[in-house]
Parts: sequence; structure tokens; C-alpha cells
Amino acid sequence: MAEDSSHRMTGPVAGDMTLLLVDDDSPFRQRLARAMEKRGFAVTDVETVAEGLDAARHGQPPAYAVVDLRLADGSGLDVVEALRSARPDMRIVMLTGYGNIATAVAAIKAGAVDYLPKPADADAVEAALLDHKEALPPPPDDPMSADRVRWEHIQRVFQQCDRNVSETARRLKMHRRTLQRILNKRAPRP
Repeated sequence: MAEDSSHRMTGPVAGDMTLLLVDDDSPFRQRLARAMEKRGFAVTDVETVAEGLDAARHGQPPAYAVVDLRLADGSGLDVVEALRSARPDMRIVMLTGYGNIATAVAAIKAGAVDYLPKPADADAVEAALLDHKEALPPPPDDPMSADRVRWEHIQRVFQQCDRNVSETARRLKMHRRTLQRILNKRAPRP
């Protein structure tokens, strides 16, 4: 692992802190971009697979990347593979609101060095990007409650189904009335 950090210091740009953010959730992406800029990264943010692939194939690939798993126009895994091909020493973190073992394994196989659940805070993202150990970053001090994670997931699927309650209920494998009750409640505390 020391080889990676020494390569970064002697590469074409000493102290390369370039970061590519690929996420279709604009408010989250912009918030994370600002936070990472405050931490010294030179951030480029895009929202589609096509833009992520373009960033990987043209110009100087960044030293770091944060990629959402599910994007409006496809899978973030395609972006991870292209980025890894463009720059093998790049540190890539995969974000997702749909965490499960299979997608975590797929992300790591594609070339990500870590896998974080959304919404991840900037401290966790920075730790995952800069930590060159194989260990996971420490758990967050104030993680979201399980109820809040569930509510966020339901809201995202509801938005992806164009706010169609019946279709959302079918995809979440729950009764339509149960879903309606959940949607009519306020968001649980984080």
C-alpha cells in the first residue's frame, strides 16, 4: 500500500487531490462536492453514466472517485470499470442507497476500494478515499436510525416510480395501503 502513496507523490502532479463525483441526486452531489472541496480536493461532479465514462476516457483521469451505484441512465459499476482502466491506481468509493452483499461484492470486483451506504457524510467519504489500509473506516458517531434508512429507501423508490403508489408498492413487495400510510407520515428522525 505504501507503493500507492509514493506513486501519488512522484506522479505527474504532486499531491494529486483530483476527485470525480458521479451521482444523479443533485442536492446530495453538490453538498458533497462543497464539503470535499473544503477538505482540499479539486472536485468535478457529474450526474450520469455517460458523463462519468466521458471523464474516464478523456483528459487526465482523477486520483479519486465517488460513484453512485444506481444512476438514471445505468449502473455506476460501468463507470467504476472505466475509471479503473483509465487509471489503475485510482481510489474509488461506491455509494448506494440499496446496500446488500451482492452489490458490495460487485463494486469491489469492478475496482472500488470501499462501499458506503447513502447518504454518506463527507467525513466517511474522505476516510474511505484516503485510508490506505484494508480496514473499514470507523463507524459514524451519529448513524441514521433504521427507520430513517427505511423511509429514505421507500422515498427513493417512490420517486423512481414517478410517484405511482401502486407500482412502488409492487416493487417494494408491500401492500398499497401500508405504503400509503408510510408516505403520509413525516420522515423519522435521523
